[in-house]
Amino acid sequence: MTALIQTISSWRALSSVPRSHSCERLLAARARGRRSGFSFVEMMVVITIIVILVTMAIPIYQRSILRAKEAVLLSNLNTLRTVIDNYTYDKEKAPQSLQDLVSDGYLKRIPLDPITNSDQWKIVMEDASQAINQTEPGIFDIHSTSDKIGLDGTPYSEK
Repeated sequence: MTALIQTISSWRALSSVPRSHSCERLLAARARGRRSGFSFVEMMVVITIIVILVTMAIPIYQRSILRAKEAVLLSNLNTLRTVIDNYTYDKEKAPQSLQDLVSDGYLKRIPLDPITNSDQWKIVMEDASQAINQTEPGIFDIHSTSDKIGLDGTPYSEK
């Protein structure tokens, strides 16, 4: 309780201190109609610095988005290839389409290609002479349908 009384009394003592000369000059300048604030040059310097920082940040942001999409693409391709192999070993024949993987319960749905943003994939059919079931060759491999080139210089259609 005594600490509270001491704090209140110190605030009262501070409020009774006369204003400094800088405060009086600021109040006098406002009274004469002169405004205090930033000049045009100061504002332009600040805006220029902000623009420079933003122009440096945008390419870094875009590259990180592309890197994330590539990681999702590689994950989706790995999942699809694993599921195709599992289907082939279980059924003793390769799937004829990606929809076979969904209808037989190996996938809930066909994953999206994050580069093209669609569920269309470039399908590589197996050679009939090397197929497990030579009468019905099926899907051997899968690639992206994108014609773009990845950050590592490899086209997405070859990953």
